[in-house]
Amino acid sequence: MKKMIKLATIASAFSLVAACATTSDVENLQSQVDGLNTSVKQASADAASAQTAAADAAAKAEAAEAAANRAAELSEDTNSKLNQKFKRSMMK
Repeated sequence: MKKMIKLATIASAFSLVAACATTSDVENLQSQVDGLNTSVKQASADAASAQTAAADAAAKAEAAEAAANRAAELSEDTNSKLNQKFKRSMMK
């Protein structure tokens, strides 16, 4: 019986000490989790912003490519017209 009382006393003391340490650990972990949640939210916002910027850049690149293609077509057309005028002037 005395052995049981000693074991119960030791178990009670251990559970009190463990409960305090556990509460402190849980609070520490909760603080870390809250910090990580904030970081994740910020990273998500940054990723969304980067995705929007990338989409804008892609649209601008497509527009620039279309303008360059149009300029190349106009250049070829002008070159062809100049060649025709040169050939006509050589025939005279």
